[in-house]
Amino acid sequence: MRLRAALVGIALVAVAGLVIVLGRSRIPSSEANRPWPAPVATDEPELSVPLSPKDALATFTMPPGYRVELVAAEPLVKDPILFEFDGDGRLWVVEMPGFSINDQMENSFEPINQLVVIEDTNDDGMFDKRTVFMDKLVMPRAFKTLDKNCALVGEPPNLWKACDTNGDLVSDTKELIADTFATQGVVEHGANGLYWGMDNTIYVSEHNWDVEYADGKFRTTPSLRRGQWGITQDNGGRIYRNVNTDPLFVDYVAPKYFVRNPNLVRSNGLYESLVKQEDTYIWPIHPTQGINRGYRADIFREDKTSTYYGGVSSPLIYRGQSLPEDVQNQPFVVDGPTNIVHLLRMTNDNGKLSAEDYYKKGEFLASTDIRFRPVALTGGWDGTIYILDMYRGISQDGPIQTDYLRDYNAKRGLAKGLNYGRIYRVVYDGMKVDDKPSMSKDTPAQLVAHLSHNNGWWRDTAQQLLVQRNDKSVVPALEKLAAAPDARSRLHALWTLDGMKVLRPELVLKALKDESADVRTAALRLSEHWLASDNTLQAAVLETLNDSNWFVRRQLAATLGELPEATRMTPLLQVIKTYGDDSITVDAALSGLRDRESEALALLVKDPAPSLDALTVLAGATSMGRDHAKVEALLGVASDAQLSTTVRIAVLEGLTQGLKLSGGGRLGGGGVAGGRAGAAVPGVVRQRAVKGFAIDAAPRVLIALSKGNDELSGAAKATLDLMDWPGKPRPPAVAPLTPDEQKRFAEGKLAYEKVCAACHLADGAGIERVGARLAGSKWTNEEAEAAILILINGKEGPVGLMPPLGAAMPNEELAAVLTYVRRSFGNTSSPVLPAEVNETRQAYSHRTTPWTEAELALPRR
Repeated sequence: MRLRAALVGIALVAVAGLVIVLGRSRIPSSEANRPWPAPVATDEPELSVPLSPKDALATFTMPPGYRVELVAAEPLVKDPILFEFDGDGRLWVVEMPGFSINDQMENSFEPINQLVVIEDTNDDGMFDKRTVFMDKLVMPRAFKTLDKNCALVGEPPNLWKACDTNGDLVSDTKELIADTFATQGVVEHGANGLYWGMDNTIYVSEHNWDVEYADGKFRTTPSLRRGQWGITQDNGGRIYRNVNTDPLFVDYVAPKYFVRNPNLVRSNGLYESLVKQEDTYIWPIHPTQGINRGYRADIFREDKTSTYYGGVSSPLIYRGQSLPEDVQNQPFVVDGPTNIVHLLRMTNDNGKLSAEDYYKKGEFLASTDIRFRPVALTGGWDGTIYILDMYRGISQDGPIQTDYLRDYNAKRGLAKGLNYGRIYRVVYDGMKVDDKPSMSKDTPAQLVAHLSHNNGWWRDTAQQLLVQRNDKSVVPALEKLAAAPDARSRLHALWTLDGMKVLRPELVLKALKDESADVRTAALRLSEHWLASDNTLQAAVLETLNDSNWFVRRQLAATLGELPEATRMTPLLQVIKTYGDDSITVDAALSGLRDRESEALALLVKDPAPSLDALTVLAGATSMGRDHAKVEALLGVASDAQLSTTVRIAVLEGLTQGLKLSGGGRLGGGGVAGGRAGAAVPGVVRQRAVKGFAIDAAPRVLIALSKGNDELSGAAKATLDLMDWPGKPRPPAVAPLTPDEQKRFAEGKLAYEKVCAACHLADGAGIERVGARLAGSKWTNEEAEAAILILINGKEGPVGLMPPLGAAMPNEELAAVLTYVRRSFGNTSSPVLPAEVNETRQAYSHRTTPWTEAELALPRR
């Protein structure tokens, strides 16, 4: 390692009004070894103003031994959202000044954004040069650095390959790769990522295709929409993502396997959550109610700090070696809305992963500055971690802010103060760093040598350059490296050979017996090139059925689907029978049974103790296509009294799931444990109408089964509810109230007669200029939220002012009154839950004036 600071002179440079003495020891830095976990600051100013870089550094707290260095700030970077180092150690940064451009927190879709390259030209540890590689971009969402000063750039709706051909780092060519890269709508929900994985797939989050590189060209390949912002990988090449309420998901099985079978009702193993919501907590160090659901008092501690993520994103598996060993290969995430960088601890139990908070209390990095908005993390060539801070008051995309958050932001002036941005480097006392790379000048042999580097950034970057350059002279060296002592080197060598299209089956055959489960897993994927033609390799693949590691077992289930169709059923059923209690293995196996699910179910149901989970998803996949003959066959299985009750229930449940999904319904929730975050109101379930499945005649056996009170009867009834046949009794136009709802209705009637009838009359007809008509009123019958707001805040209207009579009502009483009104006087709307009233009351607690009809008609959340 070289001591770069000792080699540079001292200079004075002005960065955003701060005069800095350059030199490694004089880089602006946060204070190390402050009290940690930090006490919560409670003296927040009413108005938020941007802090200078020096003052912002003073707001940071980290665990003992850690600190951050400021390596770039405005005007060198402005409004940054994404960054990545290229092979020469230059940092490429996407800047989005078009985000939240005014007091109304509106986005600009004018071409005012750019991709820039910043450099540290004197090796003093701070960036000092800025070059605009590509400008006049409209809300760019993603990029990927490439060889020869090129980059993929995701600018909705286009994916470009842009290149600098004359060496000035300014793009002068632009090639369209695809014109379906996201849309110019809500900025928060759009394709992003472009992460080059170890398998040489360039992964995209929140989109239905990824990118492949072959024969010198980039092309899209179908995928499944997963994740929200950011992608990372571990040393085994597994892909990780997250979503704004959950910090970490892993792909045990690559998306391409699930794409091949559109009949699946599940895709377990793809985007598998590793963190239990109820067990993870965050620890901000100042009140953090500036989040979309900040009105939910129960998600905050007494000091008004959030207990749960406000918008977690940008996962990073740290694969460097400069920071302490205990955090190496561990996941980091950012939560911009609560101004933290959070560290998780990931555990590998023989191929089954799980994660939990690394610290029981306290954050890896926390700031008292509400404008500290970490939006991305990246591993550096030097072996440490870099943090990208957009440094903005607004972090939630304007069009999907709640009314509460818009009010919160406006009162604190958070929409003001634009065109800032900071980049920080994580350091640890006494750490050593790697030398700066110069891979654009490296020979192919030198790039191969980098595949053995301890720092994952070097291995990844070298592999990508080798694949792009495709210099066959290094094939012998790569094949030698495939037998290296370090499993990480062996993996990269195999995937590099595969990316260059020169991998030999003999190397895969050997890798199938490797001591590393990661290598064996990769070997299974790589074997698919020859599964249809190489009997020796096919036999070796089948031998991994009894592998002790779950990474391997699950990959085998996916790989067997690439066998010739005539030979794949038997081994896939064997996998299901052997590991039928593992839903990931089951779904991976089913991905290879497209249009043969009913055949597999008929064989599996004969087993003395079949996997019930497998039967359920097989039945679901069978009914997804709504093929009458196949559905009738499933009904026959469910009606077979010779089969066990548990088998029949499993088939019926799967049949119901498949019909729901194919008929426009949905499965599952998507809420957050304890209602700590997210849009869902705890206890309130929104039903979606499902298209019925028409059959020729009444299924008499199933109808008879549904008359009982046991679990089988319930499963039969759920299936029958989704079917139509000649003469089937029609359900009532209005769903009858449950016993609890009927009780609430009765209580509401008493309250209505006492409080409301004098103005609105007993029949809801209303009195002219006194009380509005409730019978047939759109404010009564449409969304419940409007009616709740009227009762809580009052309403200005044609008959004058409706007073806020519900403001003092308990949630239960107000819900009862509205349940009565919405189901009386000819009204047929849904009943109202106290939880809905509570949510609405909190969400608009800042509101002090009556609503107008124009305001009520506007979308609010």
